[in-house]
Amino acid sequence: MNIEELRDYCLLVKGATESFPFDDTTLVFKVMDKMFAYTNIAHKDGTFKVNLKCDPVRSIELREQYMGVTPGTHTRSLLWNSIYLDSDVPDPLIKALIDHSVEEVIKKLSKKKQVEYFNN
Repeated sequence: MNIEELRDYCLLVKGATESFPFDDTTLVFKVMDKMFAYTNIAHKDGTFKVNLKCDPVRSIELREQYMGVTPGTHTRSLLWNSIYLDSDVPDPLIKALIDHSVEEVIKKLSKKKQVEYFNN
């Protein structure tokens, strides 16, 4: 998966928005005003990764199974993973992990916000 495919897939998420809230190079994807993915679009070495929210147990399993899954950059270590796009992590799994990240965000919302998300 390349950075453009990552962006396209993230924007397919229901209600997804993109912005640069931190600086000019950190692209953030949100749903219901909560971050589910972010990436640096200006890597000098051309190595791109996406940071995704993840269930802590699943985080450990993924890190043990794939060299391209590491603790999230600038985040709490088990709640976020960095996924290297050009690594041993297959594209279908990256997409599934984006979906999982959205699910993790939605389940942390208030019941009212969850109903709003699913009814829109």
